[in-house]
Amino acid sequence: MFDFGITCLWLIPLLPLAASVIIALFGRRWLPDQCHLPCIAAAIGACVFSVIAFSAVASEPQPIAFGKDLAWISAGDVKANFSLRADGLTAVMLVMVTFIGSLIAIYSAGYMHGDPGYPRFFAAVSLFLFFMVGLVLANNFVLLYACWEGVGLCSYLLIGFWFAKPSAATAARKAFLVTRLGDIGLLIGIMILWTHSPGHSLEYDAVFAHADKYPSGVLFWACVCLFIGAAGKSAQFPLHVWLPDAMEGPSPVSALIHAATMVTAGVYLIARCVPLFALEPGAQLLVAGIGGFTALLAAVIAVTQTDLKRVLAYSTLSQLGFMFLALGSGIHFGEHKLAALAVTAAIFHLFTHAFFKALLFLSAGSVMHAMGNVIDMRQFGGLRKALPITHWTFLCGAAALAGVPLLSGFWSKDEVLVSVYDAWKHSPHYGGTYCLLFFSALFTAGLTAFYTARAYFKTFWGEEKLPPEAGHHPHEAPPIMAWPLRILAVGAVGVGVVLGPTHLFAKMLETRWAPPHLAAHPPGPNVVLMVFSVILAGVGIGLAYWMYVIQPSAAEHLARRMATIYEFSSKKFYFDELYDWTIVKPITILAHVCRIVDTYLIDGLVDLVGMGPAIVGYLVRPVQNGLVQFYAILMALGLAGFLLSVLLR
Repeated sequence: MFDFGITCLWLIPLLPLAASVIIALFGRRWLPDQCHLPCIAAAIGACVFSVIAFSAVASEPQPIAFGKDLAWISAGDVKANFSLRADGLTAVMLVMVTFIGSLIAIYSAGYMHGDPGYPRFFAAVSLFLFFMVGLVLANNFVLLYACWEGVGLCSYLLIGFWFAKPSAATAARKAFLVTRLGDIGLLIGIMILWTHSPGHSLEYDAVFAHADKYPSGVLFWACVCLFIGAAGKSAQFPLHVWLPDAMEGPSPVSALIHAATMVTAGVYLIARCVPLFALEPGAQLLVAGIGGFTALLAAVIAVTQTDLKRVLAYSTLSQLGFMFLALGSGIHFGEHKLAALAVTAAIFHLFTHAFFKALLFLSAGSVMHAMGNVIDMRQFGGLRKALPITHWTFLCGAAALAGVPLLSGFWSKDEVLVSVYDAWKHSPHYGGTYCLLFFSALFTAGLTAFYTARAYFKTFWGEEKLPPEAGHHPHEAPPIMAWPLRILAVGAVGVGVVLGPTHLFAKMLETRWAPPHLAAHPPGPNVVLMVFSVILAGVGIGLAYWMYVIQPSAAEHLARRMATIYEFSSKKFYFDELYDWTIVKPITILAHVCRIVDTYLIDGLVDLVGMGPAIVGYLVRPVQNGLVQFYAILMALGLAGFLLSVLLR
């Protein structure tokens, strides 16, 4: 089993890569309407091998690895092997990525049917899965960074899939450029680690084992730079502006990016580097502060959005903020070793979030599919009878996200709150800050229940209202789209019950991943906090039901009374405009100035210098006329002048 588990490590990324190459080379000509088959087969195969690798990790006390001797880069002191590694953290991420990716690929076969770019779509999806599983399996920072950039490239290709649509092309460029800013931070952080690691090794074990020997201040800035990279990929403030615009891509792309792949990479990076962050409470406080602020900011914005997919996009921002808040709450000092517990809470929430958020995005895609690509909640409503499968599956996802008791989001969200609460109680220096973050997280949890229920009630309750684009009889999702919704609904409802009370998830991570000096036993449930969380969810859902079902005019009345706050929220606090005026426009003006200087000053000087020989040639050209008589006269005149000068001397 152990040997087979090692073999699976290289088969997991190889299958999606092979599918991408096959579709790209032969899809349009030989498989024009069947390009989904290699993609789905590769995703399911990778999922099967991921489960096998998970079993191998669970049965072995040490991480399993493959390819330590396969040199990839060797230039001076920079050495990196094509080395793959699987421990508890890797195994959990692999199962999540490949399972959710498989369901999204199956759903996409129905959603994208008939699209002119059908082969290109599935080639990009397969490549996306290859880079994501490669990122998770990487055993060194060089391979991680290569796959990190590959994930960014694929997100650009998929967000801008409908590149003839100006808004999609703009959103793709925006996502690519904003995430590149974070990637610069990640690269600097890796260079800092390489400079100070023993033997200039970038293997995880070598870097983490040497973490406590870094010079004062070096480790802090390395952690800050790593977090900048994670914030860019996982869309944390202030690099959060690209993620809502990513909705311009097809709905399966939104589910893939928001639930299983790209945005989870940043959370995984911080979790992987917890041996570094555990030694720097200041860096952890930065992670927690940015995460908590992003969670609250995105939740406030989501409350007023009218585009169903954008509500879910800001919900993703908020839930990612919760994960970073948990990661930053793993204070490590004295007798309290909370780092492993905090990572467990964050990854548990990431795991459950993948199920219910993929479900919500695919359900929103089903609504969009039935409404003739209309996704504005003001133009439709009362769809629960017209779209019964979509309605029930969306309800399961919404209830899990809102924190309804016993569903998946209820268990994982409470673990996040417990980790922040423990940091507040045990931190000797930052207790006040964590106290503020804790109550902010509670308020955000209430807002989450409200805006999730708002989206559900506005879409599926009230009188049936259909946009003209939907026709008179909206169609339910076909079976190839409906079955992934059903499977994800079962996961959104049941995965928390299986993993939450039993602590199976925590035991797997902490015994098969956590470094010995960070290991800790799962804490008992905080009953008081759990009850308070249930009350908050109930209040949020009840308030949404009253405002959008019982008294629909109440929402408009409240919006008028709070016009300023409502406008700021609906306009996303003008972050796009702020960045446009403070960053984009000044850089654009600078670019125009540089173009003018280059065109008229530098090129003008070069052209002027180049005109010198031409002018001289123009003046001398009449002398060289090709007439022998003219040359003889010039020779005679020259001789006469010479003799005259001699006589005058």
